[in-house]
Amino acid sequence: MGQPTPAQKDSDWWRSAVIYQVYVRSFADGDGDGTGDLAGVRARLPYLSELGVNALWFTPWYLSPLKDGGYDVADYRAVDPAFGTLAEAGKLIAEARELGIRTIVDIVPNHVSDQHPWFRAALAAGPGSPERELFHFRPGRGPDGELPPNDWPSQFAGSTEPVWTRLPDGDWYLHLFTPEQPDLNWAHPAVRQEHEDILRFWFERGVAGVRIDSAALLAKDPGLPDLAGHPGPHPFIDRDELHDVYRAWRRVADEYDGVFVGEVWLPDAERFARYLRPDELHTAFNFSFLACPWDAGRLRASIDTTLAEHAPVGAPATWVLCNHDVTRTVTRYGREDTAFDFATKAFGTPADLALGTRRARAAALLSLALPGAVYVYQGEELGLPEADIPAEHVQDPMYFRSQGADPGRDGCRVPLPWAAGLPYAGFGSRKEPWLPQPADWPSYAVDRQQRDPHSVLTLYREAIALRPEFGDGPLTWLPAPDGVLAFARAEGALCVVNLADPPADLPAHSRLLLSSGPLDAAGRLPRDTAAWLRV
Repeated sequence: MGQPTPAQKDSDWWRSAVIYQVYVRSFADGDGDGTGDLAGVRARLPYLSELGVNALWFTPWYLSPLKDGGYDVADYRAVDPAFGTLAEAGKLIAEARELGIRTIVDIVPNHVSDQHPWFRAALAAGPGSPERELFHFRPGRGPDGELPPNDWPSQFAGSTEPVWTRLPDGDWYLHLFTPEQPDLNWAHPAVRQEHEDILRFWFERGVAGVRIDSAALLAKDPGLPDLAGHPGPHPFIDRDELHDVYRAWRRVADEYDGVFVGEVWLPDAERFARYLRPDELHTAFNFSFLACPWDAGRLRASIDTTLAEHAPVGAPATWVLCNHDVTRTVTRYGREDTAFDFATKAFGTPADLALGTRRARAAALLSLALPGAVYVYQGEELGLPEADIPAEHVQDPMYFRSQGADPGRDGCRVPLPWAAGLPYAGFGSRKEPWLPQPADWPSYAVDRQQRDPHSVLTLYREAIALRPEFGDGPLTWLPAPDGVLAFARAEGALCVVNLADPPADLPAHSRLLLSSGPLDAAGRLPRDTAAWLRV
């Protein structure tokens, strides 16, 4: 088999891309109103180009009441005025592409906002109407229909609130998330056609790919049976009929050379791999690696399992340390329990940020050396920790639906610091940001880190620039002491990560390409440090 042509390599960009996640509301405030916007992103495109990323994944920028951070969409064909306009989105897509940066948008197919025209029409039309068939409306149980139609749990971790809301006319409607996010009925042909049209709408505006939110939740058992004691397949997670939906989506994407990445949380490796068959999704997020504790054996097992899951279908793996829903890496790796689990998040969990930063730097080199695509959540390249949000400023519905037991996700969504000496650390100049920045935020500012050759930002820039040294080939584990991960890639580059107490001798090499921290006086790799080597 010959070498791929340049055109083939370009079309396969997503197989080994570094993709930067932009949470628009917190990235950069172009008009000074306290909310990040597309103007802010456009102004910072040179920064993203210098960072070296290949693509940007934007969390939803559509028209939305913002009851769940924009994942409650009222109109997929309009940009929310808080973020800008549709014309500005087009300019952003084009300007980024001129810099060699592609755009991935976020589609939320499981549900819409309760302000979406379809749901408003369903409310107005009343029980038994065709408009209500686009959603899951049902009569209640009990003598007067006063009980929810079934026992399904909320998809917000820790939530004790029901997933059904009763209307004054007696009908109940299903919402696996907040009441403001009614679930769509994916058995209805109009729902499927609408989403295929939405995909075309954005592909025709130049986006290169689509991230699919809650990708395994769309299809529901038509009988909506109770979950407790249900003998068959899960009534709303990972149902077989979902694959027909994604095969239809893939046909649309192929018309535009578009790509998909699915948010698929599934413990079953074989079921997970089904979504990555050649006629379905191109990639899916790898949550086992994200949630893995800082432990050499567990990390190696996660890497092996991930590569084994993807091998039968020929799909590239994805690697991510953090996103807009999970505790930031620096804080998590500085805690006694370095794993991530929504169910165990708690207020006031102590973290050693110096330790967490050292580990996060090493983890950055580990993830960027692995075969496949890497996602970097905004602020990770600055080494930002999780922020403590005062209760009066919390906005995340996860906090409220758990009656305050879960701290929510706002701590990883705090607006970025750009310039240490400017108001609000340079995020925006006129108005306090929508989430308060911690007092030490200026110390993490981009302008400071750009001048520091040892900063986290400098490390990320150097690592992304050197990443092609690893090539596209497979991974081969090398002999290493307990607590040390060492592997080679086909192009002759090695990655070594020491998670053990004693300093580790480096394998024979011709050149040290990069290290996450200094070697010791004997040239050995200290604990919680990673190195890239050329042989």
